[in-house]
Amino acid sequence: MTFIEINTAKWSVTLCAALTAFTVSAQAPVVNANGGGELEQRIVVLERIVKSRTEMQHKMQTQLDNMQNEVDQLRGALEVNTNQLQKVLERQRELYLEIDKRVEALKQSGALTNVDGSNTANASSVSPVVAATPEVGESEAYESAVNLILKSREYDKAIPAFQAFIQRFPNSEYAPNAHYWLGQLLFNKQQWSDASEQFNIVVNRFSDSTKRPDALLKLGVISERNGDNASARQLFMQVVNEYPDSSAKRLAESRLNNL
Repeated sequence: MTFIEINTAKWSVTLCAALTAFTVSAQAPVVNANGGGELEQRIVVLERIVKSRTEMQHKMQTQLDNMQNEVDQLRGALEVNTNQLQKVLERQRELYLEIDKRVEALKQSGALTNVDGSNTANASSVSPVVAATPEVGESEAYESAVNLILKSREYDKAIPAFQAFIQRFPNSEYAPNAHYWLGQLLFNKQQWSDASEQFNIVVNRFSDSTKRPDALLKLGVISERNGDNASARQLFMQVVNEYPDSSAKRLAESRLNNL
């Protein structure tokens, strides 16, 4: 074998070795064995965190809903107590006025100076006025309907009670509260359309009512549960902007964060 042939053979062997090394390196991708596992672990951890936060938000929202219902019941109890106090004061005033009338009538008839049969008859003639029983008015009707919720918890009976009150006293000072309570009862039965009708009456007809921010909030919740997030967001923002100092504002903000 000549010198040239020997060198050619050596170059051939070297070239083959280089090609083999290149082929092996090309077929074996560079992968960090530990890096892939860490990435998967991080993804799993993030998924757990997101799931935990979501569950926590749902729990907090449920608690907020329950607190709102409790606040509504407390407000209703306060309304009943206030109405009862007002009735007591009104009855006392009426009693005092009636006593004054009787005293004046007795003075005019002379019963305070002469105690004879005629004067006794005159005195008895005014007693039927005191004994007359006044007809049940709007305060009693409203209180009776509210007590079906707060005391006896007969919610199904409370619905027709409020409907009858609204029909009988459409312009009562308790009308906005009656519409709100009726809407709340229908809301609890998930009768969204009927509940929205009552809440809209509070919002549109009774702009000065203390129930208006809560009615707006409930309309937003109904829109959210019907899948209309755009309307829900608009209503929640209306509560936040128009009633910044109300408890409904905090609930609206919580709802906005979850949309």
